[in-house]
Amino acid sequence: MLEALSAVDARRWAVLTRAAFAARRAEIDALNVFPVPDGDTGTNLYLTLDAALDSVRTEHEAAGILGTATLEQECTALSRAMLLTARGNSGVILSQLVRGFAEAIADSGLPEVGAEVVADGLARASRRAYASVTRPEEGTILTVAKAAAGAGGSAVCRGLAAVVEAALDAATDALRATTEQLPALTRAGVVDAGAAGYLLLLEALARVVHQDGAHVGERMEPFAEDPSMRRREGWSSHGGVVEPTGHHGGPPASLADGTDGGPGYEVMYLLRDSDEERAATLRTVLDGLGDSLLVVGGPDLWNVHVHVDDVGAAIEAGLDAGRPYRVRVTHFADQASHRQPSSGVGVVACAAGPGLAAVFEEAGAVVVTSGPGQRASAGQLLDAIRACHTLSVILLPNDRDTELAAQAAASAAEQDGLDVHLVRSRTAVQGLAAFAVFDASAGVARNAAEMSHAAAATRHGAVAVASKQALTSAGPCEEGDVLGAVGGDVVVVGTDLAEVALEVVARLLSSGGELVTVIGGGQAPDGLVADLGQRVERHHRDVTVTLIDGGQPHYPLLLGVE
Repeated sequence: MLEALSAVDARRWAVLTRAAFAARRAEIDALNVFPVPDGDTGTNLYLTLDAALDSVRTEHEAAGILGTATLEQECTALSRAMLLTARGNSGVILSQLVRGFAEAIADSGLPEVGAEVVADGLARASRRAYASVTRPEEGTILTVAKAAAGAGGSAVCRGLAAVVEAALDAATDALRATTEQLPALTRAGVVDAGAAGYLLLLEALARVVHQDGAHVGERMEPFAEDPSMRRREGWSSHGGVVEPTGHHGGPPASLADGTDGGPGYEVMYLLRDSDEERAATLRTVLDGLGDSLLVVGGPDLWNVHVHVDDVGAAIEAGLDAGRPYRVRVTHFADQASHRQPSSGVGVVACAAGPGLAAVFEEAGAVVVTSGPGQRASAGQLLDAIRACHTLSVILLPNDRDTELAAQAAASAAEQDGLDVHLVRSRTAVQGLAAFAVFDASAGVARNAAEMSHAAAATRHGAVAVASKQALTSAGPCEEGDVLGAVGGDVVVVGTDLAEVALEVVARLLSSGGELVTVIGGGQAPDGLVADLGQRVERHHRDVTVTLIDGGQPHYPLLLGVE
């Protein structure tokens, strides 16, 4: 159990929160009935944090401090990035919660922070969140943040774990109470969506402090119709999120078709060349135009969010206050129900190496660089989906650990009226097999079905070099040993790349197969791929062998059998 948080712990907290947002995104979307029933709170939380982490990584790589940044550098960079990447009302408020934590850490000047600073961060997060909303309402994320801050502050004398645990306990109880605090939540029988997201952030912090390796949200209570029926079993069972009765995958039907008499448009933009006085004037003007108003940031950059009927007036107010850019306008009616007919099918494919990228590009896909050590964010995948310039898109993640980001990108694209189908290709060989059956003249549904079948029918393996001593499912290994895996499990430990690869191929072919694909990585010795291809053909005369110079990192060989 930790007594203080370091820069490494802060990074883990952020990554665990992103994973939790990804895993529970659809469930939180389904709760979203206030202030507008647009069903996107979970998606916006995930995309805001995902894009911010991607931005911080890029910034730290350029500065030469990736992985070595101080706690203050990590938190300050993330806070700044989230102001730039915030999506929707929930994303903007999340950015202010993170800003509160970042300010507490920066003001402490400490390389590691304990109970007192974390409690201060909870308090500042709550104050920042309240200050960001022009007309705060109880029964929202604001209420839950305030409850967490109060409980955390009262537990400072008992140490870091007690602060986090008390905050999580209080937030859980406050979340359950939101159903009765807002009429819209009471009618739908749900808790506040943004508050549910904040609970995940606090649970992620608890995981870090308790040094728990489980995924955030795995042991949280599932959605249930009656929160009073739920019991907690220790610190890891927090949740109590309530799903709309009899409804799954979106806001209640009675609320999905409109904005309950509210404004018809969401307007967001970033504002430069302004100051505190002009930002205050802008806040007053926008408050007279609409609701759900947020003007946050400063002193040199502001993030503006408002729901209005007069889009032009909202943007003109921004021009009077400074220089608006990245203007985004969403029509709620379109967001809730608009779907356009397909006219052509595009394909987005992830590739871990330049050779694989070239293969997918030559076949007509929009390619996103993604693989171990540098996996694509949901924002990058969303940009690629839009770059297809088609209304229907097939998405090939080609990596198990990119699936959640791909799901979030697909959901966000669907809100823009695009029809996106995710094919669960978990390796490059499955992605290649899927793309091999793509038919540009067929519809997206048929292509998705055929490509999914092809991916699922492709058995896959890999050969890698052990980087350290470990115990594998095939026995112990030493640094430098060659590991052969089938379906993600190590099945052979050896000393020769080609010999181990032949054993993996033999296992892949044990239940039949006609086509063997060998993809050479950037670390593969010269001649290995060609030599392996010849040896496979000699040992298995009834199969066809395809060789590809993939250039992927970490894996000298990727293998597939169809």
